[in-house]
Amino acid sequence: MTAGASPAVDAVEVDEDVHPLDDPIRQSLRGVHAHFARWSGRIGGYHPDVAGHIGHPTAMTDDDWAHLAALVGPSAEVAVRGPGHTPPPGWEVLGSFGLVQMDGTGLVVEPDPELVVLGPTDVPEILELVARTRPGPYLPRTVEMGTYPGIRVNGRLVAMAGERLHPPGWTEISAVCTDADFRGCGFGTRLVKAVGAGIRARGEIPFLHASAANMTAIRLYENLGFTLRKRSVLIRVRTPSA
Repeated sequence: MTAGASPAVDAVEVDEDVHPLDDPIRQSLRGVHAHFARWSGRIGGYHPDVAGHIGHPTAMTDDDWAHLAALVGPSAEVAVRGPGHTPPPGWEVLGSFGLVQMDGTGLVVEPDPELVVLGPTDVPEILELVARTRPGPYLPRTVEMGTYPGIRVNGRLVAMAGERLHPPGWTEISAVCTDADFRGCGFGTRLVKAVGAGIRARGEIPFLHASAANMTAIRLYENLGFTLRKRSVLIRVRTPSA
């Protein structure tokens, strides 16, 4: 299958016995985010302007690695969820980092009508804020993945959060960030509670991911009612050059 090809949904392996949060990327791409999906074999990915997330089986076969290379192209950097993955010859392992997945069943939510909903026209400001605060990857069309509220002070965008992965029954809260000049004002808490309120209004449960090294963020989320669900490792790899 050529890069970017998208087989019919019923041609893609469906792991019905797997919890949605154990395979959140592929579960999202089979459902709410199907219009962003690119598939090659059992490997799923988002349109490259939307997100760099790659979904894959727990155990990767040689065919899976070949499909991953076909999907993202030569000399491309991607992250696979490990541990235990050993790519075939020609691949380069670039490093790894710890990740925590947190369940927001206990999140205390609160709508916030003072927040502004961000859209495509706000993308330049969003990308500037992301560059300053580094909450994680954010691309020109990431804003299309869900609702992204923000806080403006004197017209300037200084904080935001939003929705990212969307496996059945769950929605991920992501891109929680506040400009350094406005930290300590409670903006992050307001945003997480407001995004959570929108998720709950749809009858879904919020969840999120955070770097295992970011104890400040983890403590904040725990104080808001999130609980640790799972620890994992992301392994950064580079596909063969040809």
